[in-house]
Amino acid sequence: MTSLISDRAALTDELRRIALAAGAAIMDHYRTDFEVIRKDDNSPVTAADRDAEALILSGLRQAVPEVPIVSEEAASGGHVPEFGHRFFLVDPLDGTKEFINKNGEFTVNIALIEDRWPVAGVVYAPAKERMFFGYGPGDAYEQTVAPGGAADAAEPRRIAARKPDADGLVVIASRTHRDTKTDEYLNLYKVKEFLAAGSSLKFCLIAAGEADLYPRHGRTMEWDTAAGHAVLLSAGGSVTQLDGTPLLYGKTERGLDNPYFVARGALA
Repeated sequence: MTSLISDRAALTDELRRIALAAGAAIMDHYRTDFEVIRKDDNSPVTAADRDAEALILSGLRQAVPEVPIVSEEAASGGHVPEFGHRFFLVDPLDGTKEFINKNGEFTVNIALIEDRWPVAGVVYAPAKERMFFGYGPGDAYEQTVAPGGAADAAEPRRIAARKPDADGLVVIASRTHRDTKTDEYLNLYKVKEFLAAGSSLKFCLIAAGEADLYPRHGRTMEWDTAAGHAVLLSAGGSVTQLDGTPLLYGKTERGLDNPYFVARGALA
């Protein structure tokens, strides 16, 4: 065990630096007329996804070489390393459709999993200059930082999930994946406002006290959710399956995909 792994605050600082570098690489592509390629499952991928992943993998291997890394593009190509109780989950560009549509709602995601829980995570939205990170209860933060900026360029502010107002919930849903099952589920709640957002930003907006509930009735992969989940847990929120049991990671029996889940703020 290295000192970096044993010090989650220091590890998260390193993850932030790596995410910033990946975000800068993504924004270099974002400003151009990039090509969109279709993967075998017909999902889109761009050179930005691949360049960001290469930067993240290199950074993690240099910083914490003993920890296996499961990353989206490598996994899509059939390369999933063997891992034990500790591993990284990486989505180098979550929200590729948002990236292609140039609405700014895409993120860089890096999470550390230990004993099936996301214990540290960084979510960086470079086009919005918003970085969220968390590494344990009470240690969730947001920072304003431009792509290519330094991790210490601005003082992070502590964030916390909120308790919903009595007059109803603010629900956040996917901009591109909302469906009838989600609408049926929401009939169980008193909802006063709907927000739409792409990528793992949905977890982070709940963590920052800007929304209360995010239900997902659709397929997601573990790398889509792990970093946002870590931030939300650190902010006092939760992510569970629809039956209330915890959403866990390392589900090799499912091919690392997630069951349907709901993310909540404090006591939502």
